[in-house]
Order: sequence, then structure tokens, then C-alpha cells
Amino acid sequence: MNRRTRYLAGVVSAALLSFLLFSFSCSSSEGKSANTAFADTAPAVAIAKDSLAVAEAMQNVFRSVSSGVLPSIVEIDVIEKRTVTTPSMGWPFNFFFGEEGMGEGQTREYEQSGLGSGVIVRKSGDTYYALTNNHVAGSANEISVRLSDDRTFEATLVGKDERMDIALVSFEAKNEDIPVAVLGDSDTVQPGDICFAMGTPLGYYSSVTQGIVSATGRSGNGIGNISDFIQTDAAINQGNSGGALVNIYGEVIGINTWIASQSGGSQGLGFAIPINNVKKAIDSFIQTGKVTYGWMGVSLVDITNEYKEALGVGRRVGAFASQIFIGSPAQKAGMQAGDFVIKLNGHDVRSVDQLVREVGDLTVGETAEFVVLRDGRDVTLNVKIENRNEELVADNSKLWPGFIAAPLNEATRKQLELEDEKVAGVVVTNVQPKSPAAAMRLQNGDVITAVNGKAVASLEDFYGLLDLTGNKEIWFDVYNQGHTISTGRYKL
Repeated sequence: MNRRTRYLAGVVSAALLSFLLFSFSCSSSEGKSANTAFADTAPAVAIAKDSLAVAEAMQNVFRSVSSGVLPSIVEIDVIEKRTVTTPSMGWPFNFFFGEEGMGEGQTREYEQSGLGSGVIVRKSGDTYYALTNNHVAGSANEISVRLSDDRTFEATLVGKDERMDIALVSFEAKNEDIPVAVLGDSDTVQPGDICFAMGTPLGYYSSVTQGIVSATGRSGNGIGNISDFIQTDAAINQGNSGGALVNIYGEVIGINTWIASQSGGSQGLGFAIPINNVKKAIDSFIQTGKVTYGWMGVSLVDITNEYKEALGVGRRVGAFASQIFIGSPAQKAGMQAGDFVIKLNGHDVRSVDQLVREVGDLTVGETAEFVVLRDGRDVTLNVKIENRNEELVADNSKLWPGFIAAPLNEATRKQLELEDEKVAGVVVTNVQPKSPAAAMRLQNGDVITAVNGKAVASLEDFYGLLDLTGNKEIWFDVYNQGHTISTGRYKL
């Protein structure tokens, strides 16, 4: 081989080697740097085996709870028919188009659809019962339920209750084996407990969010609900209403109902009705189609520590009976306006909401034992509970005295521009229409100085003189704008 041939052979060998090296480089690191690491060659992060085992165990619990409970969670689709009145277009439209087409009082009906969530809580033969909120299904004309496996059934409203905002719907499913949720004990729930919110938020059915119980015993007064809510930071959004709040054992501990939000979306402030509050209602719905509440006939309110001091009960915890229905079970048993209720059937009363719920849960005909503070002493009263009648509850003509008395302190004197320091008594507030107070012509801001001719020196004095059992009639001396007059006599 001559020099030229050897040279050409060397050039070709070098070129071939360069090509092979270039090709290998491109095929092994296309689009990546030479320092790229692959997930299949090294772990993503270094985690101690014992720590990873704990995390995996928790993840397995979450999976088990979700897979076990979701089949009993349903999407509830509703159609509600509403009627609206179209306002009259007036002149000149009725001149051109005629009174019939553009006149007043034209009505039309339209359908409004909505959705929420529910949880299957009972099965009887081929009938399944799903618990939800009243604001989800209580006004619906058409209801259907959709399961987690996408099966859909027509449903019927069994019963509803506005005070607790719950409703029960039923559907028929022959030869089906649909899981029924297990109801837990919400009385054992504590802040810090892990929980799951399940339902159909914003239309995304069979969704699960996880968080903790943030608080218990939250008041529902702001939304007109008598429940003591469980608060959670598990994400709850529109559409979650009626769904289940579940503990780590897969038990339903609450019914998701409302959120506190400035944006309309979840801000970690969700609230669920404790399941123990509604267990009895489920049976009542199935048996009678409604919830029956016990009633004793007292208007209960929360009062400030300043009011407690003026009432003579110190810093005791309980519920103030501001007014009482004449002829009610409580009045028959000797309870009076101004009593401070501290016990029911042997246990302490912690709040007005708690007492209202517990009285409502009492059986009609049952005799309940109440302990009240009156004139600085404990008084025990046995009240025979009656059925709550909404018409009677709304009848102010039986509500005695028909107003709430307020202490006459320096701030009140200034507000009323009451310059005469010798005037003593209580101030009339919250006069109820058609009540005895209204019939006696009392007005907000009046100062009651005497009851049946006996001087009133304090709030405690005033309520002590309102004894319905010892008087056949009651009247007041009232100071207003420099004048003292006597009201008419209210016959009891």
C-alpha cells in the first residue's frame, strides 16, 4: 500500500469514528445535557424506609376510606319550577300592543335546575334512602340521584325540615346491592381529628377532600339553623351541600351544609351538621314524613355578662328565658319570664342553641326536669313537653310580657337623654307586635318604674314582680319624656 492509499484509509477511518461517536452522543442524550439523571436509575428523593412506611400506611388508609365510602355518596340533581310575574310595560306599549299582551300581572313558569350531594343512610327492601340538605332538595319538583358508578335513578322527596336544613329522598333499585353508609358518633369528634369531605363540588361528582376538624359546637344562628356545627378545613364548595363528612374509620360524622367565604369558594371554613343531630330525624321522615319537635313555650336568648350581673346570676352559664307563652307547658309548670335556665334533666346548659336542640329532641308527653336561677336561688321545675306547633309559636298575643327589659345604666340614660337621676327602673326594648306589651301601648325606650304599684329598682326586681301565678292582672307605671303614666291592666 503506497503513502497516498494509507493516507486516504486513515482519513476514512477517522471520519467513520467521528460519525459513530456523534451518532452515539445524539441517540443517548438528544435534547438533554450530558448531566441528565433518569428516574429509573436513581430514587427521586432519599426517604428513610421507616418514614416512608408511615406515609404509605396513611395513604392506604385514605384510599380505603375513599373506596369504601364513595359508593354510598350520591349526586342529587333537582329541577324546581318557579313562577314569576312580568311587570306591566305601561304607556305607550299597552296602546300599541293591547292590554292582553303587555298588561299587568302577566305570569310565566320556568324551570331552574341545580345539584347537590347526598349520602345513602338506609335500605328497606328495594328502597334506598339518601340524606341531604333541605336547601338542596326541599323545594324540588323533580329529583334524581347519580351513583359513583354513573348509574342514575329517579327519586322522591320523603320529608324535609327547615330548622335543621335536612331532607330525605328515596329511590327504588331492584336486585341491586348499593352500599349504605355507616353512621358514626359525632359526640366523640374533637378538634384535630382527620376527616374527609365527600360529594359533588362544582359538579365534579365523587370528589374527596381531606383535612381536619377545626372546631366543634359552632353556632348556626347566622343562617337560621339550630345545629351546633362541626367546622373543618377540608375543602367544601358549592355542590358539596348534603354530602358526607367522614372520619378515618369510614363513618359519617356530619352532613356538609355551608361555608364561610368572601369569594364564594372554599377558604378552609366549612361546616357540617353533626350526624347525631339527625339520626332521630331519619326515622321520623320515614315514619311520618316530617320531624316532630318537643316544645316548652319559652323564648330563649343569650345575654351579656353585664346583663347577667344586673339579673343577679353573676357569671353563671345557661340560657335566659326572656319571655314565656301564656298557657304553655313551661308556664303551667311555674317557669317565669326572667328565669335563667342552668340544667335540663341533670346536666348543665351551656348555651341557648344547645338547650333549644335538646328541648326539640324531647319526646312529646315526656316530663323534663329544669333547674332555673330565680331571686338568687335554684328552683326545680317539672315540665311536661308538648308538640311544637308553628302557628302557636308565631302567635305573639300569647307571648308574655312581649318585650325584653334592659337595665337602666349610665349608657342607657345618656342614649334616652334621661336627666332626672331619681328615675329608676328598666327600659323597654324589642316590643313584639300584637303582644301584651303592644296591647298595653308600651314603646321601645319607655322606662318602667313600677309593677302593680311596686317600685322597680333593678332588672332583678322587675322580673321578680312578673309572677303569672300570683297575679290575676298586671299593669306598669311608665316614665316617658318627664311624665309618669299607668298602663291599662292586662288580665291573665
